[in-house]
Amino acid sequence: MSQRLQPTRRAASALRNATPATPQPAPYVLRRSVISPQVLLGLTIGAMLVAAPLANAQTSSAAEPAPAGADNAITLAPITVQEKAAQVAAPYAGGQVTTGGRVGLLGDKDFMETPFSTIGYTEKYIEDRQAQNITDVIAATDPTVFSNGVSGAWAENYSIRGFASSSTDMTFGGLYGMAPYYRTSPEMFERIEVLKGPSALLNGMPPGGSVGGAVNLVPKRAGNDPLTRLTTTYMSDAQLGGHLDMGRRFGDRQQLGVRFNGVYRDGDGSIKDQQKKVQLGSLALDWRGDRARLSADLYASDDRVNGVNRGISLSPGLPIPKAPKGDTLLNPDWSTVRTKDKAAILRGEYDLSDQVMAYAAFGMSKTDYQYNGTMSALVLNTAGDYRTTMGQLAFDVKKQSGEVGIKGRSQTGPLGHQWAVNATHYAHKQNDYGRRSVPGADWTTNIYNPVWGPAADFVAPHISHTEVRLASYGVADTLSMAQDRVQLTLGVRRQQVVSDSYNITSGARTSRYDESATSPAAALLVKASDNLSLYANYIEGLSQGATAPMTAANAGEVFAPYKSKQKEMGLKLDLGDFAHTVSLFEITRPSSYTDPVTNVYSFGGEQRNRGIEWSFFGTAMHGLRLMGGVAYTAPKLTQTAGGLNEGKLATGTPKWQGKLGVEWDVPGVQGLALSANGTAVSRQYISADNSLWAAGRTTYDLGARYSTKVADKPVTLRASVLNATNKSYWGMPQLSSLALGAPRTFALSASVDF
Repeated sequence: MSQRLQPTRRAASALRNATPATPQPAPYVLRRSVISPQVLLGLTIGAMLVAAPLANAQTSSAAEPAPAGADNAITLAPITVQEKAAQVAAPYAGGQVTTGGRVGLLGDKDFMETPFSTIGYTEKYIEDRQAQNITDVIAATDPTVFSNGVSGAWAENYSIRGFASSSTDMTFGGLYGMAPYYRTSPEMFERIEVLKGPSALLNGMPPGGSVGGAVNLVPKRAGNDPLTRLTTTYMSDAQLGGHLDMGRRFGDRQQLGVRFNGVYRDGDGSIKDQQKKVQLGSLALDWRGDRARLSADLYASDDRVNGVNRGISLSPGLPIPKAPKGDTLLNPDWSTVRTKDKAAILRGEYDLSDQVMAYAAFGMSKTDYQYNGTMSALVLNTAGDYRTTMGQLAFDVKKQSGEVGIKGRSQTGPLGHQWAVNATHYAHKQNDYGRRSVPGADWTTNIYNPVWGPAADFVAPHISHTEVRLASYGVADTLSMAQDRVQLTLGVRRQQVVSDSYNITSGARTSRYDESATSPAAALLVKASDNLSLYANYIEGLSQGATAPMTAANAGEVFAPYKSKQKEMGLKLDLGDFAHTVSLFEITRPSSYTDPVTNVYSFGGEQRNRGIEWSFFGTAMHGLRLMGGVAYTAPKLTQTAGGLNEGKLATGTPKWQGKLGVEWDVPGVQGLALSANGTAVSRQYISADNSLWAAGRTTYDLGARYSTKVADKPVTLRASVLNATNKSYWGMPQLSSLALGAPRTFALSASVDF
C-alpha cells in the first residue's frame, strides 16, 4: 500500500516525534502567496465577523518551514500500523489542528480519508487558547458546536449539530467513563478530537446518550526531547494559577517515556462573588518496543466553584427580560459545587505483522460530586423578581471501561481491505444522595440586584443505588479499489444494555432493564483527486430507552434502546496549506412522551435536524492562519404528542452560527502574533411553541502572543480578552430557560522552558 501526502503535510509528519512544545530549528524560506477563491470567501466572512481589515495582509516576515521536497506529491514506501498512526497525529499547516485522528473502531485515519466530518485540535492550539475546559477549545471556531457561554456552571454545556452532548460521554483514549465527569481541565491532553454525528458503530453506545457528536481526549506522551515547562496564569478578576509540564524518555532507544502535568488555579472569577478552584495531577507512562507498545495514564482532579452560575425559568406569559450585567450571579454566593475525579487506564498494542495490530485497554475511575444551591428559579414578573428553590445533591460513581480488538490490512484480488473487530465493556455503580427542596432556604430576590439569605447546612440522605452495564461487539471493513481512490466502509455493532435499581435499605433489586439493539453503518469516500475527497455516510446512534413512569397507563414498560439515524454527504478540499469541509446532514432522533388522550407513554416523538456546514482551517497566506466556518441547522419537531408544536423548532439551538479565528504574524517583529475570534449566532427558542426566544448575539475575543528567549530559555507570553465588548446576553442552559453569558474576561499567561 502507498500513502500520498502533500509536501507541507510531509514536513509536519517528519517532526511528529519531536516534543510539540519545543520546536526544533529548521530552514526557512519565503514562498509566493497564492490566494484561492475559497480562501477569498473565507476572508470575506472573516471581515464581516471581526470587522477588521486582516484580509488585506499579504506578507509577513515570519517564515515557515521549507517543504521536504518538490511541490508535487510523492509516493511513500509501505508503512506499518504504528507509523500510520503517528502520521495522522501530525500538525496540519499552521499547527492548530492535526492531519487526522482516531475514528473509533476504524482506528487512526487521515482527515482526507475519513468519510465523516472530523477535526482534531493540537496541544499548541489548546495552550494558545489558554483554555480552562474542553468547551473553550471545541466551541471557539467550530460552527457546528454551540455553547451558551455560561462561566462557572455545575458542568460544561455544549451541543453538536443541534443536539445536546453530555460531558459524561467524552472518551479518554477511546474509553468511555474515564474522563472527568462534569468539567475537564485540558492540560493533560495533547489532542482533542471531535467526530460529528452519531457514532454507535465506531465507539459503542455512549452512557449519556449523546447523538450529535463524539469528543475524544488523547493524553500527552513524552517526546524525544526533554521538556520542563512552567506556565503561570492570571484570569480576571483575581484568579492565579500555575501549570508544570515535564517529559522525559529513558533507555538506549528511548523506549520508556514519562510525562507529568500538575495544575493549580484558585481565586475570584469574572462574575461577582464567584470563586473557582482547580487542582489536577496526571502521570502518563509509555513503553515502545519494536512491535509492542504499552501505556498507563493516571490522574486525580478536584474542580470546585463557589457561587455557582445557574439558569432561571419564566412564569407563563412573561416576556424575555432584559439581561442583567454579565457579572451578575443568579445563585446564592454561598452556593457550591465540587467534583472530584480520579482514574487509571492501561493500554497495550502489539503489531502481529506490518499490517495487523491487536490491542486491549482497561480503565477504572471514581467520581464524587456535591452540589448545594439553587435547584430551580422562576421569574415572577416583568420587574425581574424571582423565587428560588434550594436543593442539595450528591453522588458517588465507580466506573470500569475496556475494549479489546484487532485491526489490519489485506488484499483480495483488486480489493484492498482495512478491517477491524472489537468488543467494548462499560459499567458503573452509582449512589445518589440529597434532597430537591431545603425547608426554610427558599428565597425571593431580583435578577438585577440579587440579595441572598443565609447558607443552608448540607444534608444529603441516601436516595438510590443503580448499576449499569454496556457491552458491544463491532466489526467493520473498508474496501478500497482504484488505487485506494474509492473506499467503501461497511460495519455493524451489537449493543446490550443492562440497568438495575436496588432498594437502599435491603439491598434487594427493585427493577431491571435488559435490552439489545443492532446498529449498522455504511460510508463511501471517493478521492476525486489528490486534493479533493467526496464522501457520504449512513450511521446510527444508540441511547438507552426509558421506562414508562408510574403515572402512565403502561407504567413500568421498558423500551429498547432507541436509534438516531444520520445521513450525510460532503466534500473535503485540501490545498496543501489550507483545507475546507462542506457537508449536508440529516439526523433523526426519537423522543418520548405520554399521550394526553390515552395516557400511554411511548417513543412516538421525533426531532429531525437538517443542516449544511462549511468549515476551514490552515494557513491562508504567509503569516495568516484562519479557522472557522458557517453552519445552518434546522432542528424541527416532526412528531409530537397529539401534534402539539409539530413543525416547530426545538429549543436551545440557533439556526445559524458563523465563527472565525484569526492569527496574524506581525511583520518585522519576530515571534509576535495577534489573534481575534468572532462568534455570531442567531436566536435560540426557549419555548416549545417558539413564542419566546433568546436573541442572537455577536461576541469578539482579542489576543496577542509573543515568543522569544530570555537567558537562552524559550519564553512565550500570551494575553487575551474574551467578550471584548462586555456584551450581556442570555443563552439557554441545561435544565432551565435562560442563563447569563460570561462577561468580559482578561487572561494572561507566561510559559518558560527550562
